[in-house]
Amino acid sequence: MYILIMFAFIFILLFTGVDTSAEPLPQWYLPLRDAIYEQKLTSDEILPLYKNTSEKAKASFSGASLYVMLSRCEYMMGRAYQYEEKKDKAAVCYTEGIKWAEKALETQASAEAYQMLAENISQSCAVNSTSYAMSNGLNVEKYSKKALEIDKKNAAARIMLAARWIYPPWPLYDYKKGIEMMTVIPQECNYEKDDLFNVCIAIGFAYIQQKKYSLAKPWLLKCLEVYPTNKFAQNMLAKTL
Repeated sequence: MYILIMFAFIFILLFTGVDTSAEPLPQWYLPLRDAIYEQKLTSDEILPLYKNTSEKAKASFSGASLYVMLSRCEYMMGRAYQYEEKKDKAAVCYTEGIKWAEKALETQASAEAYQMLAENISQSCAVNSTSYAMSNGLNVEKYSKKALEIDKKNAAARIMLAARWIYPPWPLYDYKKGIEMMTVIPQECNYEKDDLFNVCIAIGFAYIQQKKYSLAKPWLLKCLEVYPTNKFAQNMLAKTL
């Protein structure tokens, strides 16, 4: 059962990639985030955007705020590589993201720092060995809960906890529970557009797994209102037609 739980975390976090903050995200960060979700650019094309965003972070922030933002940048660049199955490069980014989040926590504990630590660990589990996932996978839930202890409205942490009931293989999923947890997040949390996308894609996925295509379709259409070019959402929507 322990091994099944580890694989469940890997599966969950291949599909969830959330980024939120109690404070408004700086405008110069948004193009990097949106490029990841839009899935129109290659990793080579995203690399200059990542570098530029990291430099702006260094010019704009200091201390824990800087470390959290650098962790975000590493996380997003890792996602760009991961989409292209460049796991070695993605793993390097996630490792750096973990280090920056840990440095932020050493400086000042915050929900965002715990969130980014969980985010980077989650994706690192997906691109590293099974033994790595077994050793680190449960920390995703641990740090998500720590984020919520500080900020109960942290959407990213709530999404990660709800996703554990939607994406795992049998017998670990509970679609009804996962959908119920996801549905209330936009009403109860502070969220960004990518958070809304991740809520809708998770609910759509859960309905598709149950072959409830008519219920999945409106959620997937909402995903494509947020990020019209996202290939994962497009492919899932095609199953409902």
